[in-house]
Amino acid sequence: MTQTLAVTIRGSGRSLPQRRITTTQIASDLGIAAGRLERATGVLARHVCETEDQISLATTASQIALDDAGLDAGQIDLLIFAAAVPYQPIPATAPLLMRSLGIPDGKAAAFDVNATCLSFVSAFDIAARQIATGAAQHVLVVSSEIASRALPWGDDPETAALFGDGAAAVVLTASAPQSPACMAAMRLRSYPSAYEACTLGAGGTRFDFHRDPAGFTAHSTFGMDGKVLFRLAAQHFNGFVDDLLAGAGWPRSAVDLVVPHQASPAGLLHMIRQTGFAAEKVVNIAADCGNQIAASIPFAFDVARRDGRISAGDKVLLLGTSAGVSFGGIALVA
Repeated sequence: MTQTLAVTIRGSGRSLPQRRITTTQIASDLGIAAGRLERATGVLARHVCETEDQISLATTASQIALDDAGLDAGQIDLLIFAAAVPYQPIPATAPLLMRSLGIPDGKAAAFDVNATCLSFVSAFDIAARQIATGAAQHVLVVSSEIASRALPWGDDPETAALFGDGAAAVVLTASAPQSPACMAAMRLRSYPSAYEACTLGAGGTRFDFHRDPAGFTAHSTFGMDGKVLFRLAAQHFNGFVDDLLAGAGWPRSAVDLVVPHQASPAGLLHMIRQTGFAAEKVVNIAADCGNQIAASIPFAFDVARRDGRISAGDKVLLLGTSAGVSFGGIALVA
């Protein structure tokens, strides 16, 4: 939990690849019975990268956020790239994005944060603390994910069909004097007993491609045990939300909008039933965009903001779960 930090989202933006593919198309291509994947996942369509890459998506979303904030890229003094999967293991992705945006050498700090689906929430907290201590003035937090890579279409198409590509970014600055805007509370909690429930084993140091190419290949696609994740969330998530709200000093009825990780349409419906928030207070775009991993929360936030669902002074919850397994949330006064 954290004390109130006087920060505000000055601008936001998002981007999608051009290609949109429906679940019906995917099922037809895979020879799966019509309607089966839609019923199993609830996801009707998603966007996937063909000509775009992770950096181009991130650059577009970032530039839109900068324009929205009324800032030039050169005014950013901290850039945090927050994603489950980086552009490459080394170097970090953030400096490459800094270069793509035209931020001069030595003008800003740039580093990555990886807390899988909660990467944006974790990076937001770091950014808010940097601003509150005076270490940074304008912080750009960017999540860009190509979730369509490494999916288990052959072994588990119902999991694979949950995901889509996309990017989103926010510009954080200090709140103006007398403004109510702030991060009222932040909370992260981890449950490593379910560590194996979501995995992508290859790509790190666990499997040596040269010594164990078969092991590397066998673990190069994403795997998920949805039942384990569901049980853990059912047991702990509502209490987690209670603790976050207590930290902010908000009754549940005070929340104006909930911006959750878009894990799946079924997962969102379960969260609504479990937490008791009215469905109309919950941003739900999973059916049209799929699970965009770490980009889900900032992408959904930008959708809500541009749709006029967030006004100055509104109390907003950013909520999510991630592989590991972790729960995370921010109580934000817009």
